[in-house]
Amino acid sequence: MEEKHAIEVTDLVISYQNLKKTSIKKNLLHFNRQKADRFVAVKGISFYVREGEILGIIGKNGCGKSTTLNALAGIFSPDSGTIDLHGHSISLLSIGVGFQREMTGRENITLSGMLLGFSEEQVKEKEAEIIEFAELGDFIDMPVRTYSSGMYSKLAFSITAILETDIMLIDEVLSVGDQKFKKKSYEKMKSLISNKDRTVIIVSHSLDTLEELCDTVMWMHDGQIRRIGEPKPVLEDFWFPTFFE
Repeated sequence: MEEKHAIEVTDLVISYQNLKKTSIKKNLLHFNRQKADRFVAVKGISFYVREGEILGIIGKNGCGKSTTLNALAGIFSPDSGTIDLHGHSISLLSIGVGFQREMTGRENITLSGMLLGFSEEQVKEKEAEIIEFAELGDFIDMPVRTYSSGMYSKLAFSITAILETDIMLIDEVLSVGDQKFKKKSYEKMKSLISNKDRTVIIVSHSLDTLEELCDTVMWMHDGQIRRIGEPKPVLEDFWFPTFFE
């Protein structure tokens, strides 16, 4: 049987402006008079993810994990290289992405769903299920700016989990929220990824989570891929030098 790829990334390079740690006013005044430094966050990486595969990404803070996920989701534009999703729908579950702070949780459910490509009617059909899973009570009709990080995470997870897309990108959100919700979201995630038609990429610092859930793990270091392969040997390679630093 021919192997089908859900995601193909080729020679991906992503950089962004690295302004000096001075005041915003000073940076703006001198922006056009100085050659601004650029920080290269992702340095020519290539990889693919098969349809139905669960890929975990591990690495220290600043290694390019979240930047790569943001590029896959279309939030960041690469300097060069290509990303091919082969026509699949995609959603990014991340604490810092996606909500309008002045809108209520309920309004953000509709907006987020439509941004994922669902019609308003389709989102409304799932709204009650999303609200029930999120466990926000009366806060669902309060502005998102009033939410704690845990409440934000609950709503973000619930929207992405209930409005199922072909590809799910999950950036550290399984570690946020109270213990009860962590357990519930973890079980929901296991249920979602048991569907072999769904492709998932998980960024996490939890080695246990990646070993249990993932088919493949990719270790990123300094914007590059250090190793990719079966979870256990990759995670052992990552953990051993990190433990002694």
